[in-house]
Amino acid sequence: MGAVASRPMSLISFATENHIATLTLNRPESMNALGQAGDGEAFVEACDIINADAGIRCAILTGAGRAFSAGGDIKAMQNRTGNFAGSPADIADGYRDNIHRILRALYTLRVPLIAAINGPAIGLGCDLACLADMRIASSNAKFGVTFLKLGLVPGDGGTWILPRVIGDARAAELFFTGDVIDAATAQEWGLVSRVTEPDALLDEAQALARKVAAMPPAALRQTKMLLRQSRGLSYDAALELAANTQGLMHHTADHEEGVAALIEKRAPDFRRD
Repeated sequence: MGAVASRPMSLISFATENHIATLTLNRPESMNALGQAGDGEAFVEACDIINADAGIRCAILTGAGRAFSAGGDIKAMQNRTGNFAGSPADIADGYRDNIHRILRALYTLRVPLIAAINGPAIGLGCDLACLADMRIASSNAKFGVTFLKLGLVPGDGGTWILPRVIGDARAAELFFTGDVIDAATAQEWGLVSRVTEPDALLDEAQALARKVAAMPPAALRQTKMLLRQSRGLSYDAALELAANTQGLMHHTADHEEGVAALIEKRAPDFRRD
């Protein structure tokens, strides 16, 4: 997977190179607003491609233009079109069948995901970023969950997502005030792990992705699975899941390669896709 392969999509630009998939939200004219018909399907398609390709070991999610994602489409809300048309029951179904598909697709991605947050990540956009395993922000990035300012609640599951990233008290502060924080505050709060200059963001994300992609692919996916599933397990159940998974890993060629490389004092070459 050394050569660049690209796949155009209506919402997402998709490219792969050197075991890394890069997904770019491609609606710069609307600050990558979401909620149009088919948006959920676009995320499902992109994540299904990654999950089915053992050669992909890491993914990056970023935005085109000056924003990561401004969240829901405000004009569509005002005009009651698209995802925001119809009765309360119709709108609820729109969330379930479209917006929630975006979030479920990202949550069930089997490879590590890096969010390269190039600009504002607001509302749904902030929650998309928080579903990534690692987050790097441009100094231009801003974060907010401003649903209450629109007379709405976090309809995308954000009350489940954000507290797991920054804790209950800080998540509550953002939800209840509608405040928007800058990249430096986001780093202080643990929402992002590092902040870069805008023109260095993708280089930094790709460098991190290359480190991740150098890891053994099967063990990499299984480690992400353990991280996800252990959140909802007792410690005893997490130990049992870890033991069973580890038993399988001890019988992989990449385990043999890792042990040999350590003994021979050389870099491992994990290639068993």
